[in-house]
Amino acid sequence: MDEYALEVIRFICEPLLELHWNQFEQSVAMKAVFHAIKNGIPEIAIELLKKPNGNILWSKTDPEDPRNMFAHVVAHRQEKVAFFLYNEFVERNDTNMVTATDENGNNILHVAAQLAPHSQLDHISGAALRLQNELHWFKSVEGIVPWFYNTQKNKDGETPTQVLHREHKDLLKEAEGWMKKVAESCTVVGALVITIMFAAVFTVPGGNDQSTGRPIFLSTSSNTTAVTPFMVFIVSDSISLFAASSSVLMFMGILTSRYACEDFHMSLPIKLIIGLSSLFISIVALMVAFCATLHMMLRHREEKVISMIEISMISLATIPVTLFILLQSPLLVEIYTSTFRQDIFHRRIDMKCRMRVRLSLKWRRRFGTKKGWMVTMLCALFLLNVASYALFLLPF
Repeated sequence: MDEYALEVIRFICEPLLELHWNQFEQSVAMKAVFHAIKNGIPEIAIELLKKPNGNILWSKTDPEDPRNMFAHVVAHRQEKVAFFLYNEFVERNDTNMVTATDENGNNILHVAAQLAPHSQLDHISGAALRLQNELHWFKSVEGIVPWFYNTQKNKDGETPTQVLHREHKDLLKEAEGWMKKVAESCTVVGALVITIMFAAVFTVPGGNDQSTGRPIFLSTSSNTTAVTPFMVFIVSDSISLFAASSSVLMFMGILTSRYACEDFHMSLPIKLIIGLSSLFISIVALMVAFCATLHMMLRHREEKVISMIEISMISLATIPVTLFILLQSPLLVEIYTSTFRQDIFHRRIDMKCRMRVRLSLKWRRRFGTKKGWMVTMLCALFLLNVASYALFLLPF
């Protein structure tokens, strides 16, 4: 349907090539461009602006909004059109596109600092990610204008940064509340995991030898170099404890943050990514420790019923991990892609950021769709089941 719609747009735009520049200026093309930008249809705007007479529209303003074309695009957060106009700006060196100010003395940074329309924010889940998207736009526009633009004041005596803080004051409160709720909930889960895994080290399966104090399952091992279920239990218990501790520390860092507007651009999202990833690792390690303990308790029984119970229990241990993936992975992926996405205008950046952007783009191409994530989750579940069955079948 999208391809057919683009063909219709190109067919409609063909007669515009035959118009003289003054006829083109008086045509309905100008209204079409502004309506396309307002309604989030960048294909129509780009198709009209690509025409030979399309540069006439750059200097035009919306009758309802006296701002130039580029400022109008930035105000409505149309990334594709902004990227197209920026490339034309670089090629033609049309400085008026980014240096023009409106009747209220607002430069392009003042426009980027204003709150985006609700239609552009409603599709983003979570107030923190909405605020991060707004900051991403502001930082991207800030990178294409001279540095002193951030110090210029409009007729109200406000700099772009002051406009940013005033316009996003309510969104900042919502983002702070959302971030605190997520951090508090995950802190409770991490603290429970720490308590369980810390106590499990001192109450090891099978108990301790009364004469030496060593764990019985460790003392009865015939080969000290082999990987035994007890060693699997100890290693997975340690990994779970350390990962849960790291997760709680990250969430504590979120709870004790100053919650400044700029912190939602990189600092807080990165802490949230590390915290959620560590919590996921701790839960996986906890399930592995449970499977190892169950195998140690039942490995000397030969009854088929016991074997089937063990296999069933090990299979059920994958359910919490699967639920965590299904429920939390969409949030984690959205935060990751929103934090490490490419600059809106694809400007030249340093080597570290360039490598980070490339990895982010590869990640988004492979796993950014729902189909890719479903395949990934099914593969992870399959590998976890294989590992659980291997733990049961290996001749420990």
